[in-house]
Amino acid sequence: MSDVEHTADAWTRGGEASNSAARPVVRSSTGVVERTELPFPLYRGGKVREVYDLGRRLLIVASDRISAFDVVLPQPIPRKGEVLTQLTAWWLSQLEDLVDHHLVAVDPDRIVTLEPRLRVSREVWTRRAMLVQRTEPIPIECVVRGYISGSAWREYRERGTLAGEPLPPGLIESQRLEPAIFSPATKAVDGHDENIAFVDVARRVGAELAERLRTVSLALYERGAGIAQTRGIVVADTKFEFGQTRDGRLLLIDEVLTPDSSRFWPADLYEPGRAQPSFDKQPVRDYLDGLRDWDKRPPSPPLPPEVVAATSSRYLEIFRRLTGTPLDDFRAPEAGGAA
Repeated sequence: MSDVEHTADAWTRGGEASNSAARPVVRSSTGVVERTELPFPLYRGGKVREVYDLGRRLLIVASDRISAFDVVLPQPIPRKGEVLTQLTAWWLSQLEDLVDHHLVAVDPDRIVTLEPRLRVSREVWTRRAMLVQRTEPIPIECVVRGYISGSAWREYRERGTLAGEPLPPGLIESQRLEPAIFSPATKAVDGHDENIAFVDVARRVGAELAERLRTVSLALYERGAGIAQTRGIVVADTKFEFGQTRDGRLLLIDEVLTPDSSRFWPADLYEPGRAQPSFDKQPVRDYLDGLRDWDKRPPSPPLPPEVVAATSSRYLEIFRRLTGTPLDDFRAPEAGGAA
């Protein structure tokens, strides 16, 4: 999602095993997990996650790191990784009748039963890890926009288009788009992703797969947005990622409908014609935007404790609102996807 850097983890493929069996995690004095270093080959590493190669399966571990303006910030956000993992598991259980997914297990007991090698590091990854089936990721961010905001609004305001394709005249900021728009983007290793037209997706992955990605993404958005609306949440936009198995099956992968991959607005405060308050890292962005002496390039300035606390509270609040359960009381449903 080119404008929403909070959606892209910018994973890069790695091939070297970690030599950190004695140092499986970097943990702060407050108990947050800044980075994991498990004794398995690092398949991919990103701004927020480490993905470990277990052979036929992968272990995706979400840290508490946070990025803004494509820069990883020095202070982690308490419980952020746990929210992302558990919320994804919850959403997959709501959506799995629409498309298969890669989640094998999120329950720690189930994970160590399937992968006994992980037992010794269980304290590190508990409630922030997903055991998943290995796939070949499709290099497209499948963004769906139900409302016009962010970079989509900026392009429309300047040129009346989205990814170069015309939109109806007279739209205002944050207006609902009916129907929602499939707005794909490239997956960038560094920097922002870029919005691309649907015809470019077809050129990259083939017409048949491109159409399948669009159809499934729109169906997932409509289901997710409908569920969120009953909880008083507007899903303005979101991104989905997909992978393919060796036999060509399409699976939904990575995080799903989280504050890092979506723009969530409180429905009772929604008012078209302006920017909206959101349930994500808005306190971080607002603080950094107010710094006149930072050029949005590394290294980033430290975050004040009150900004860290406010951001953590937003992640926990959106989790509670969507699932109906506080994070401490939540137990993820059994995965119904690939084994």
